[in-house]
Amino acid sequence: MSQIEAAKADAGTVDARAASPGYRYYVLGILILIYMLNFLDRQIIGILAAPLKAEFNLSDSQFGLLGGLAFALLYSTLAIPIAWLADRFSRVWIMTGALTVWSGFTALCGLAGGFGSLFLCRMGVGIGEAGGVAPAYSLIADYFPKSQRARALAAYAFGIPLGMAAGTLVGGLLAATYGWRTAFIVVGVLGVLVAPVLRLTVKDPKRGGLDVEPAAPAAAPVEAPKAPPFMEVVRTLAPKPSFWLLSFGAAASSVCGYGVAAWLPSFFMRSFGLTLSQTAWYYSAIVLVGGVAGIWLGGSMADRLGKKSKAAYPLTPAIAFLISVPCFILAMNSGAVVGAVMPGSDPNGAAALTMAFLIFLIPTGLNLTWLGPITAAVQHLATPAMRTTASALFLLINNLLGIAVGIYYFGWMSDLLRPTFGEESLRWAIYTGMGFYLLSSALLFGASRTLKKDWVD
Repeated sequence: MSQIEAAKADAGTVDARAASPGYRYYVLGILILIYMLNFLDRQIIGILAAPLKAEFNLSDSQFGLLGGLAFALLYSTLAIPIAWLADRFSRVWIMTGALTVWSGFTALCGLAGGFGSLFLCRMGVGIGEAGGVAPAYSLIADYFPKSQRARALAAYAFGIPLGMAAGTLVGGLLAATYGWRTAFIVVGVLGVLVAPVLRLTVKDPKRGGLDVEPAAPAAAPVEAPKAPPFMEVVRTLAPKPSFWLLSFGAAASSVCGYGVAAWLPSFFMRSFGLTLSQTAWYYSAIVLVGGVAGIWLGGSMADRLGKKSKAAYPLTPAIAFLISVPCFILAMNSGAVVGAVMPGSDPNGAAALTMAFLIFLIPTGLNLTWLGPITAAVQHLATPAMRTTASALFLLINNLLGIAVGIYYFGWMSDLLRPTFGEESLRWAIYTGMGFYLLSSALLFGASRTLKKDWVD
C-alpha cells in the first residue's frame, strides 16, 4: 500500500465516543507538544536577532522580512490546499509530514550563508508549518464534545507560550554558549525525532462523531460526513459577517502580537541593556507565566459565559485587548515610573526590571485570551466536514496579515524612526503598534452582535 493510500485508509477510522478520557488527553498532550515545537521553530529567530544582524549586517527591516514575510507567505497560502487534503485524508499523516518538513528546514537555517539562503530556509519552515495547525484544530473538535471544546482548544494553545518560552530560553542560551547556528540545528533535529511518535500513537477519529446523538444499538452505524468542495465552504462562510469580523479581529491582534513577540527581546537588550542570555531567561519567564494564565483564562471564561450567550466568545478578548494597551505602555516605561517614585534610582536597575516583569505579565496574558474562544467560535461557523478548511481560511487571514505584516511593520517603523529616536526607535515603533489591539477590539465587539445568528450547532 502506498503512503497516499495508507493516509486515505487511516482517515476517520476511530470512533471518538469509544476513546477513553485518558487517550483523549494523551492526544491533546501530543498535539500541544507539536504546537510547542511549531512556535519554538517559528519564534526562535526573535531571540537570535542580535547575532544574526551582526553576522549578516542586517537592518531592522531586513530582519523583519526574515521573521515575517519569509515565513508567512507560503505558510499562509499553502494552509488552504493542505487543509483540503486534511478533510479527505488522514490528518495524522499530514501533520507527521508537516512536522518533519518544518523541523528539517529549521535545522537547515543553521547552515545559512547569508540573507538570501536564510530567507529561503525560513520559507521552508513556513511550508511545513502550513500543515500543522488546521488539522490539529479539526482533530480536537472531533475528540472533544461541544461543551469542552473551547477549553480543549485553549489547552492546545498552551503550545504557543510554551514554544515561545522554549524558543527564547533554549535558543538564547544555546546561541550565547555555542552560537546561533547550533541553536537552529538542535531545535530542528528535536522535531524530526518527535514526528514518528505522532504517527504511531495518535489515531484519526471519525469526523463529527461527537456532534450527533449516538445511534441506537440496532441502527446502522452513522457515516462520517464527506468533505464538501472548497468553494462550497467559501460560499458557506462568505455571507456570515461573524467569520470576517472574527478573522480580521484576530489578524489585527496578531499584527501587534507577533510583532511584539519578535521584537521585545531586542527591546530588552537595547533599552534595558540586558545580555543575550539574560534576555533569554527574562523574556521566556514573562511569556510562559503570562501566556499560560491568559490562554486558560480566555478558554475557561468563554466556555462558562458562552453557555449563556455566544457573544462571550468574542467579547472576552475584546475587553482584554482594551485593558492590555495601557499596561503595555506602563511596563515599557517602568524605569521612568521607578525614577518618579525613587528619585536618583537606575532606570535600568533591578527595581525597574522587576516592575517591568510584573506588569508585562498582565498584557502578555490578556493578549492571548483570544486563542481558545475565537478558534472555538470559528469551528461553529461551519459543519463538521468543513472545519479543517474553515480553520485554514481563518488562519490564512490571521497569519498573512499577522505574521507577514506585524513583524516587518515593527522593523520598518524602527528604521524609519531611528534618525529621530536613535536606539530608542524600537520603543516608539512598538507604541505605534498598540493601535492594532484597539482595532481588533472594535472588530470583535462587532462579532459579538452577529455570532448568535451565524452559529452552527
